[in-house]
Amino acid sequence: MSAAAVERPSGDRPLIAAANRIMERFPGYRVEIIGCQILVSPPADAPHARALTELMRPFIVAGLADGETEVLQGIGLWLPAGGEDYAIPDLVVVDADLEEHFVENNCYDPVCFRLVLEVTSSNYGTDLRTKVAAYAEAKVPVYVIVDRKHQRLHVLTDPAGNKYENHRPHAPGETVTLPDSLGAMVTLDVAEILEAGRSRRT
Repeated sequence: MSAAAVERPSGDRPLIAAANRIMERFPGYRVEIIGCQILVSPPADAPHARALTELMRPFIVAGLADGETEVLQGIGLWLPAGGEDYAIPDLVVVDADLEEHFVENNCYDPVCFRLVLEVTSSNYGTDLRTKVAAYAEAKVPVYVIVDRKHQRLHVLTDPAGNKYENHRPHAPGETVTLPDSLGAMVTLDVAEILEAGRSRRT
């Protein structure tokens, strides 16, 4: 997925208005505002979607889709650093009272997000740099990146300012146990997830 910046028009909520016009014009595209820039990403390919399916299983098996938390895809996260900024992570673990924390524009307060997860595409730099700062500033406790380009799974914890104090990359062959703050023990098999995200085209 590629990202493109869009010029800022005038009005009370000019960036959100522009982002919403883009979504109407290009259904299925992901439109986010990060650092006062509109980022537009085309629909995910099959390997990206397959990796997300593979990733959802351990969270659901651990019981995070029932009771106090939910496991969801494509939910808007309001970013407090910018007046109109928001992101749409690929996968999230959120408190079950998510809807009580609605902000605007189909986005929710970061206070109810326990984890955000991104599966990289052609715009991997956004996930590995831009969104690290955005999610850290929003104080999301855990950020997981499935880096398909470099074949690594990154786990970032302990947000402080615009960075995470702990950032650990994991290679195929490793298993990763995510922090207890999620509310259940979740273990990820790095090789299985990266293989799910690999193209099957010959």
